[in-house]
Amino acid sequence: MKTILIIEQNESIRENLVEWLEWDRYKIFGASNGLSGLELARNFIPDLIICNIIMGGMHGHDVLFSILNTPTTSKIPFIFSTTKSEKKDRTDALNLGADDYLVKPYELEALSALASSWIKSGSKRFPLQLI
Repeated sequence: MKTILIIEQNESIRENLVEWLEWDRYKIFGASNGLSGLELARNFIPDLIICNIIMGGMHGHDVLFSILNTPTTSKIPFIFSTTKSEKKDRTDALNLGADDYLVKPYELEALSALASSWIKSGSKRFPLQLI
C-alpha cells in the first residue's frame, strides 16, 4: 500500500484530506506541524508529501528544504497545498524544489489525480548539488 504524508496545521483540513485519500486506498500519516512532519517523513519514508506553506513554527519552505537535504527523503515527490495564490508564490515554491503546487480551495478529485500521478512517476527534480 502506498503512503502519503499530509503536513497541515488546520485540523479540519487535515482530517478531510486524510479521509478522502484513505478512500483512494492510501495509507495516510498526518502531522499538524513541520517538525512532526519531518520526523514522520524520516521514520516512514512516504511515497508522497503534501504540505501546507504557512504554519506556526516551521514554515513549509523550511520543511521542503529539510526533505531535499536528507538523502533518505530527497526523492519523495512534494506538493504544496496552500492559500497563497499569487503566481510568484507558485514560481518560488517550484524553484525551491516542490514538484507541484495546489491553491486552496481545490477539488479533492484534483488532489487524488495529482497524488496518483506523482506516486506513479516519482519526483522529476534534479538532485541537489551541494558544494
